[in-house]
Amino acid sequence: MRRLYLRVYLAVIISLAVFAIVAGMLWRQLDDPGPQGFAFEVAGTLAVNALPPGADQQAALERLARNLRADIALYSRDRVLLASVGEPLPAPRAGRTHSGWLRRIDGPPAWAVRLPDERWLVARVPRDRRHPAYGLFLTLALIALAVGVGMYPVVRRLTKRLERLQAGVESLGAGELTARVPVEGRDEVAQLAGSFNAAAARIEKLVEGHKGLLAHASHELRTPLARIRMGLELVKGEVDAARRAALLRDIAELDAMIDEILLASRLDALPRLETVEEVDLLALAAEECARYDGVTLAGEPATLRGDPRLLRRLLRNLLENAARHGRPPVQVAITRSAQAIEIAVSDAGAGVPEGERERIFEPFMRGAGTTQGTGLGLSLVRQIARRHGGEARYADGFRVTLAPAPPAR
Repeated sequence: MRRLYLRVYLAVIISLAVFAIVAGMLWRQLDDPGPQGFAFEVAGTLAVNALPPGADQQAALERLARNLRADIALYSRDRVLLASVGEPLPAPRAGRTHSGWLRRIDGPPAWAVRLPDERWLVARVPRDRRHPAYGLFLTLALIALAVGVGMYPVVRRLTKRLERLQAGVESLGAGELTARVPVEGRDEVAQLAGSFNAAAARIEKLVEGHKGLLAHASHELRTPLARIRMGLELVKGEVDAARRAALLRDIAELDAMIDEILLASRLDALPRLETVEEVDLLALAAEECARYDGVTLAGEPATLRGDPRLLRRLLRNLLENAARHGRPPVQVAITRSAQAIEIAVSDAGAGVPEGERERIFEPFMRGAGTTQGTGLGLSLVRQIARRHGGEARYADGFRVTLAPAPPAR
């Protein structure tokens, strides 16, 4: 993943590097050789007396070179080499009549001075001297390096705050309503963190209020249901038996729905399991399978640390779903690996269409043409599985994975 702080930091470094290179190139191209050129012009004027025509020009040139500490060559007006000290220097081009730089491809440029007697004096600073542009370029590079080193902690501090804000948003999106991020500084990122905390607090308050309302409403519904059931018992002989049976089924379904709503609300409200103990999942499954006809159980003993009441509800909901919507025989298998315990429930029915295999785990979701059940059973199965470190899915039958108990010490 491309980190934001690396992108910002690299943008700063590249900008500084480009600035240093462009500045050095411009200095190199636009540099005025005035100081050096003026020095050579003065040396050329003085060399008229030091290099008289017809004298021992080589000896005179050597004396002049020692004072200037430079490579020097003396050419006649016809560009014939008369004397030379140091490394060879090029002759001025034919037709040239004025002093100035002689550019070379394989080395630093030389300065050509035309003497009054039309001879040419060509001189060049020693190779151990560097062009001023090199010093400027080195200075700019050092400045860029210093700014780059100094910018890293600044950029990293900014993006760390953004990363903490991202982690807070992800935690809130995952259902952790208490997620908050620290507010650092007084800039826009700090204002964003404060806005996030305020929004998270409002969401937490709204959701908690909704859960409380749902739990209280579900609890209060039990009282009128109990009164209705008692009233039916009192007028047992005065109500048609078929109608009474239908009313009792409706009451039982409503009671089951209230029970599942209460359980779903409790699972949402509690940060962790209320009861944790070692559970023999194979024995628990055997007890639940015995309540239904045509159910076979296979597997191996598997110990799980969890809430036995919730695990029993998970198994019961899976078996109830197979009894209502499937077709016998129903097969239950429990397998254990080093990573997880898997509960597999399958039947001889048509199964679930591929497009609905995720939707069936949504609350109050029922299959097409189905009127039985509350639509909360499979949603509770997934909630319980996740509370035990696992997951519920459908793949040629229901597959529920649970985290196994740690090995005994």
